[in-house]
Amino acid sequence: MGKKRRIRPIAVCVFRHRDRILVYEGVDPTTGLRFCRPLGGGIELGEHSREAVAREIQEELGAGVTHLELLGIVESIFVYRGEQHHEIVFAYDGRFVDETLYDRESLTALEGEDAFEARWRSLAELRDGPIQLVPSELWDLL
Repeated sequence: MGKKRRIRPIAVCVFRHRDRILVYEGVDPTTGLRFCRPLGGGIELGEHSREAVAREIQEELGAGVTHLELLGIVESIFVYRGEQHHEIVFAYDGRFVDETLYDRESLTALEGEDAFEARWRSLAELRDGPIQLVPSELWDLL
């Protein structure tokens, strides 16, 4: 019998600088859909979503966050790699402790041992461009 699928609670942080937000970009290899999402990750059992987002940013970027404010909670049901996923997304607004991070075009992040680039993208570019902001319900919070 296969592994039981579950709803995954995650917390993300919308870092804003001028008209831009920090996102990582990905591609669904099954569909070719290009997407981006603010940084963050899974909430562990017994961990508050605020603690989870601070931990995830520290793990991924080695950076501290401050002024975390909950923007809202959205439900995201989507298909990735041909499989259905379901997330409850706690979206936070926050600031980097290290203000110099806002001056960089991109930041190198780590997910386990895999490195990826997080980039500052304008809201207009995300609204009109080929890269889709996910979950799309985030637009209601921005």
